Amino acid sequence: MATTLAGIDASNVDTIAAGEPEWLSKSRRDALTKYLSLPAEVSPLYSKYSDTNRIKPQNVHLSLAPAKQNVSSDLAKRLEELEKETGIMQIGAEISRVFVKDSVAKLGVIVTGIKDAIAKHGDLVRAHMEANPLDYQEDRYMAFEAAAFQSGIFIHIPRNVVVEDPIRIITSLADDGTSLVSRNIFVAEEGSKATIVQELYAPGAGSETQQGYFELIETSVKPNAHLEAVTLQAMGMDTVAVSNRKAFVERDAKMSWYVGMFGSMLSRYRTDSIMKGAGALGEDTEIVFGINNQSFDVTSNLIHNGQYSRGKVQVKSVMKDTSKSLFKGMIKIGKDGKGTESYLSGHAILLDKGAKSDSIPGLEILTNEVRATHAASVAQMDEGQIYYLMTRGLNREGAKREIVSGFLEPLSRKMGPTIRAWVNYLIENKWQGNELMLRTDEAMEQILEVEKSRYRETQDIFEKHYKYR
Repeated sequence: MATTLAGIDASNVDTIAAGEPEWLSKSRRDALTKYLSLPAEVSPLYSKYSDTNRIKPQNVHLSLAPAKQNVSSDLAKRLEELEKETGIMQIGAEISRVFVKDSVAKLGVIVTGIKDAIAKHGDLVRAHMEANPLDYQEDRYMAFEAAAFQSGIFIHIPRNVVVEDPIRIITSLADDGTSLVSRNIFVAEEGSKATIVQELYAPGAGSETQQGYFELIETSVKPNAHLEAVTLQAMGMDTVAVSNRKAFVERDAKMSWYVGMFGSMLSRYRTDSIMKGAGALGEDTEIVFGINNQSFDVTSNLIHNGQYSRGKVQVKSVMKDTSKSLFKGMIKIGKDGKGTESYLSGHAILLDKGAKSDSIPGLEILTNEVRATHAASVAQMDEGQIYYLMTRGLNREGAKREIVSGFLEPLSRKMGPTIRAWVNYLIENKWQGNELMLRTDEAMEQILEVEKSRYRETQDIFEKHYKYR
């Protein structure tokens, strides 16, 4: 059974929801009602900049029931590496593999598909949804994702548990051309700490079908917990990727988003970090690299409802050829947000005359005694810098790459050596026109060694210098 994005209706949603509890089915129907009534871009301020018309609803095919999926040769190699870690592989709507180390399982950590979680841990799923309700009016595609999710990942970190190694999620669209709607819920209980690394791939759907990945991620970060969520989006250049992310951050907790966006014809990512409690911290660091006619629509909002909370958004875009990026962001400080500190920035560098970038940051402050600032810049690559580097022996393309590396370095440094190596590996492959997929090959080993060496050297400098002891 299948339908299209243009034809989704209540009967389709009921088919997807078969066997689920009534409270969840009702939530799906409420979300569908909002989806059918909302425009593609809710805010008229942003509608003229939006590229959502690149999504062709009649060409986006959705399977109403999960089907057995094949593991491609490329994914099989990633699967071999995943077997040694804690993680999950999702191909299309099927949860293909789940691996949990014995040491992690003994801690009570849950890593499973969302359907399995609803059946076996329904109380945990429902508690999260009821504690952190979604406003479906905010975004049409968020409403769609909440209504029609076919699959997803559920991760639960118990109280005071620290998971040392990253929990890996590898998601690939199906090779039959169907699209995926996924709802992922990550819960970090009080005093816990974990890192979740998500890799997104797509094989390519062909000329008459538009393959899409529609994703809703909700994180619940309880008091004194720290959750890191890393996304490396390396999907095929003929796909569309739409992601809505909601972080609910409680007292003295920390939520860190790290995103590297490289693939898809259209990437539309929205992140809302909601500081619910006093002392909560939310940060969002994103790197975007576009070529050809790719379009990236990035929104990141910092919403401060607790006192003395902090937030930071830093987005850097590199646009090549005729690619384009749009950065939108808002700092919202509520009337109870006294003592808040918040910073929002979006910067872009254009490598070619046909590239384009727009930044629209904003502030909405309802109280006093706060610090809130925003910054935005868009600039062509400096010909003087290119000339200088060429006089030092680099060709023009090499000079551009060095300038891009320097532009991204302050941001990638915040990601830690391993994540930075993965980002640099994908940037290098994209620049050379190679396939976008993480591999443990010789090139990756070299990049990892360089990044770890740089990290050790930086540590040594700060440890030895009297000012930082």
